[in-house]
Amino acid sequence: MMELLRDRQALALLLAASLTILSNATISPALPGIEAWFAGTPDAALLTRLLVTAPSLTVALIAPFAGMAVDRYGRRPFLLAGVALFALSGSAGLIVPDLYMLLASRLLLGLALAMLMTAQAALVGDLFEGAARGRFMGFQMAATNFGGFVFVALAGWLAGVNVFWVFALYGVGLLYLPFLWRAIPATRPPRDTPAAGTDGGEGGSGPWVLQLSFLVFLAGVTFVLFYVVPTQVPFHLARIGHGEPAAAGIVVATVPLAAGCAAFAFGALRRRMGPGGTPALGFTVMGAGFLLLSAALSLPVIAAAVALVGCGFGLVLPGFIAAALDVAPPARRGLASGALTTSIFLGQFISPLAMQPAVEAIGYVDAFRVAALVLAALSVTVLVGLRLPRERALHQAG
Repeated sequence: MMELLRDRQALALLLAASLTILSNATISPALPGIEAWFAGTPDAALLTRLLVTAPSLTVALIAPFAGMAVDRYGRRPFLLAGVALFALSGSAGLIVPDLYMLLASRLLLGLALAMLMTAQAALVGDLFEGAARGRFMGFQMAATNFGGFVFVALAGWLAGVNVFWVFALYGVGLLYLPFLWRAIPATRPPRDTPAAGTDGGEGGSGPWVLQLSFLVFLAGVTFVLFYVVPTQVPFHLARIGHGEPAAAGIVVATVPLAAGCAAFAFGALRRRMGPGGTPALGFTVMGAGFLLLSAALSLPVIAAAVALVGCGFGLVLPGFIAAALDVAPPARRGLASGALTTSIFLGQFISPLAMQPAVEAIGYVDAFRVAALVLAALSVTVLVGLRLPRERALHQAG
């Protein structure tokens, strides 16, 4: 870990990745207050929940094109421009006058995320190989989620003072820019070279495309379920008598803290369990968290339940990203990261649209139980379906 912190490029990539945790869940503690503030707006309940996931819609539409542009024109300019736009569009919530303009600023935030995330992931693929890449992915997930714990907890406190102050947190991107400008290398887009498990050429077909498509599907479904926590749990807490923003902030912030802790073990677990076994374990732990959440009433038990969800997630997400970078040819890493980013944020956007009718029909408790069952099925699916050649998987994992 100390070796990474002494590497300016690695530290810059960690800082850039840490911004992504701010994109959606940071405003979760403020949602009930924002809904009450704009209570006179038609469909305020749904629109307020969409504030969390609105950036995901833009990312889902833009990320594949951003990934292709990153492959063609280079990583650095897109990363720096994405960080600047992220800070400006995210903090716009401090001054916008109505719910519709607030929603529009969140859509613009998604454009920034598409640029930032595709360039950052492609740079990880370019600068790290084999075991070093697996270790970096674990540390990146840990650093991102520990930052998320701090940001979400701070957001809970800010929301208790003024629900709109949470948007000031996005301005941290401007503080990162000078260091990113100096540290991010101005690399040329790489050319395709033959690699194990890929077609090694310019073509858009081959084993790597099938493997990437499977990862894209799994990532999307994962985020539909994972985003039940920031979009639904604050309202579940209010329903059972814990409606204060600070309570929601603490509970939601437990998720990235737990995910960060679990991510430290990602490299070692992937080396032992392989590219399928690690996310399978993650799905199982996430399912156990939702099952416990369905029965929990006290804040400590609820926090423990969402901590399990976070722990599982800390094993699932870096596994998908590492596998996507493993299978894609070098000159297609931007496209691969764009496709995976699209699935992640499309899943986030779909989550409240899919879960809100379910919650209204069967209630929070049964909705959490259904999520647990789906995650159990995903555990079996990924264990059977994610098949990287054993020799290369062991080499990539460490």
